[in-house]
Amino acid sequence: MPDLPTPAVAVALPGTGSDAHFARRAFESACAAMNLPFIAVDPDPRRVIGSYHEALDAAAGSGPVLVAGISLGAAVALDWAARHPDSVYGVVAALPAWTGADTTGCPAALSAAATAAQLREAGIDAVIERMRASSPDWLAEALTRSWRSQWPELPAALDEAAGYAWPEPPMLSGITTPVAIIGAIDDPVHPFAVAERWAELIPAATLHTITLDELGHDPAVLGAHGLTALLPRRITTP
Repeated sequence: MPDLPTPAVAVALPGTGSDAHFARRAFESACAAMNLPFIAVDPDPRRVIGSYHEALDAAAGSGPVLVAGISLGAAVALDWAARHPDSVYGVVAALPAWTGADTTGCPAALSAAATAAQLREAGIDAVIERMRASSPDWLAEALTRSWRSQWPELPAALDEAAGYAWPEPPMLSGITTPVAIIGAIDDPVHPFAVAERWAELIPAATLHTITLDELGHDPAVLGAHGLTALLPRRITTP
């Protein structure tokens, strides 16, 4: 891969059921501090993965892309980076949830499938009420907003996420671009062991740790860790 002094644009991909609003809170301020153009992708709930690929392909027309993904978005980011090594500057992979195509035991996939079934059975108001009763306030607010914005296609979006094949070890081992991996040490849905495994497999990876309390207090912690790892010096405009 040729040396790329700076990325042309940063593209942020939300996690399952999430939205551009949360991705923007996570990464926009760090990009702004580095004078880096930034795009937060709102997933099309009818075709989540396809909408992510289209956004990345379009962004690559401007030059090398720094891809920042959360959970499902991190998996899509790495898959795209592996397929487009000459178009990617680096990847921030936050809160990875699984390794490998067999997601039988993946907590994130199981949760997405279960939520989709509940939505079809009980409707969005009842499911949001249950979610809010069992979630931290910051997460409840974020999911209430994003779930309502994707209704009534939300169950299909969750099913698509539940069926997504997460990156296999050979693919991760073949990624040549720099990757900043961010794992939460106390997140049962995105086990920290997965972040550690990705860091072991990806040759040019660095591993950074946060807690869910830190993420809830300020999602920008993801950008602060991830972009600092990939862009250690402030980017200045010509």
